[in-house]
This record gives sequence, C-alpha cells and structure tokens, in this order.
Amino acid sequence: MTTPSILLQAKEKFAKLLESRGLQDLQISISAEPLSSEEAIGHPTRRDFPIVEGKEKMIEARIERSKDQVLAKGQAFTDQPGNFTGTLQDLMDLPLDNNQHRAFFIAGMNAVLRHLRLTDRTVHCKDEDPEKCSREIAAFLLEKHGRLRVGLIGLNPAILQALSETFGGANVLCTDLNPDNINKLKFGVTIWDGHIGRDDLILQSDLILFSGTTLVNDTFDGIFGAIKKLNRTYYVYGITGAGVCQLMNLNRICFYGRDC
Repeated sequence: MTTPSILLQAKEKFAKLLESRGLQDLQISISAEPLSSEEAIGHPTRRDFPIVEGKEKMIEARIERSKDQVLAKGQAFTDQPGNFTGTLQDLMDLPLDNNQHRAFFIAGMNAVLRHLRLTDRTVHCKDEDPEKCSREIAAFLLEKHGRLRVGLIGLNPAILQALSETFGGANVLCTDLNPDNINKLKFGVTIWDGHIGRDDLILQSDLILFSGTTLVNDTFDGIFGAIKKLNRTYYVYGITGAGVCQLMNLNRICFYGRDC
C-alpha cells in the first residue's frame, strides 16, 4: 500500500482535530485572495525575492467573525494564485490536485490552527525582517550544528547569501527549478538544476534547508523521502509549512513570522 503524502496525512489529522473540537460543520467564512508583494512582505531593501520579482504570489486565508473582525490569518506561497471563499467543510472537500488548491487548503489550515492557538507565525514578516531572519537562520544553524555543509533546496536569495557568508560558498549547495537561475553563480554558489540535482545535493550536504512552499508545488515528499533515507538533519523554513509541521512534528525554522 502506498503511503499517503505528508499533506494528506496532515489533512487526516486536521480532520480528526476538527471533529474532536466539533468544528467540522462550523459555518465560518474562509476567504483567500492573492496579495501584492507590498501587502505580503512590505518594502524590503533588496528586490530579488521571488515574490517581488512576480514569480510567486501569497495567498492569505482569513477567519472572520465579521468583515471588521478578523480572528486569524494564514498564508501560503503559490505560483497559481486565485480566490476562494467557503466554510471549513468546503475547505476539507477541496481536492488537493493542483498548486492552487493545495495553497488554498494550506493557507486555510494555517489560519484555523492559528485561531485554535495550535501553531504560530502563520503570516509573513515584512520590510527588513526577511533579511534579518535569513541572517538569524544562518547564525542559528552554525551555533546549533557547527560548521558543516548546508544544502538549500530552492533559491531564496537572502538565505543563500547569509549561508554563504556564514559557512563559506564552498560549504553551501543550492538547487532551484527556475531556469533563469540554473548554472548561475550567486553569492559564490553555483545554482544546480533542481529537477536533476536534488538527490546529489542531499547526498553531499550535512544539513538540508527547504521551504514549506514545496508542500504547495508537490515536491515535498520527494525531498523529505531522500532526507530521511540518508538520515540528514533538516529544517523547513517559512510560514507556508506552519500547520503541516505542527501536525506532523517536523522541524521548522521561522524567526520573524507574525501571528496576524
């Protein structure tokens, strides 16, 4: 029997949680819409974040008591933004068959779990916080794990720069799926093709850092399976994976995420 994906396993746990709390039929509105880059991360000085360049959008789900009272928010990055409005049951009935639907579900689940105070940092940090967070991530990894070889799956420019400055470019590997980045040298690190270089990156790294956005684009399970097979240390960074990491007891790192 094939093991369900991490996202499906999390959905099953989420469904049981809603049932135990008597919330599965609660008629509470969950609305999701794409945010502009300014709404999502404010006005950072550096302009090379994918969301600023227009390659990604942020979906924000809001649980509202009324139009003027937002109880909780949850966000997720996606390359297929759109609009969704419905109840919790509508959210649970949504098929997880494409990036847009997965983003809706993940953002909605993040909002619900934040509303229940079962997870936190479900809203992206803004302005200069993403860059500060990147430096703190690198410093945390160095302090906790020592000087080792770090593999970054998915190019986050601020994180890659911080890792390169902290560990040295020779001790950092990075893959990305964007053809504009592949084989380019960035901060002393050559970007590998994520379609073919993922397993080599994991094999050659001591610690793996990857974004919760992989839950949306359906690459999480391949990455996580390879990490577990090789027994590598890992961290899922950012706000997208907040709910799944909480439900599935996964290592998450996010220093400046917000709760509303």
